[in-house]
Amino acid sequence: MVRERKPLAGPGLVMGGAAARLTARIMAHTQASCTYEQMVARVRSGPPPWTAPFDALINLTEYFVHHEDVRRGGGDPTPRPAEERRAVESALWHRLRRGAGFMTRPVKGIGLDLVTTDGDTITACRGAGRATLTGTPGEIVLFLSGRGEAAHVEIGGHSEAAAALRAAHFGL
Repeated sequence: MVRERKPLAGPGLVMGGAAARLTARIMAHTQASCTYEQMVARVRSGPPPWTAPFDALINLTEYFVHHEDVRRGGGDPTPRPAEERRAVESALWHRLRRGAGFMTRPVKGIGLDLVTTDGDTITACRGAGRATLTGTPGEIVLFLSGRGEAAHVEIGGHSEAAAALRAAHFGL
């Protein structure tokens, strides 16, 4: 909600220093001035009109990840049935094709291929030792969003590259 309605807060979500401190102040002010119910109502009302051109780019992955956080945090660790997630999986894979470099920025010095269970592959990072991250697009997104413990993925490839992938700290 803050990211969409307070443009100055956005950079602090991915940057440190002064930008992060400004974001923290804006978020604290928002928490102090709005009830939880008011914040939920604002999110439900949709993004502000100025964000419309960027809505799918920004929100698809974030809303998917947070929805799964709530769902799986509520005690159901399993992915939703394939027929329920087919459309979103396709859209997430499309986003991964465009944003894999950003999402895999913690990976250093190794090659990384993202591989769907159908065998479709995105080369996310180039490097000598190659690791593979295999799963459905949604599970790969969860892993790359810092939810490695909850994500149903397989890590394979060169042993040192796979170890580096497991050790990387993903998420914003």
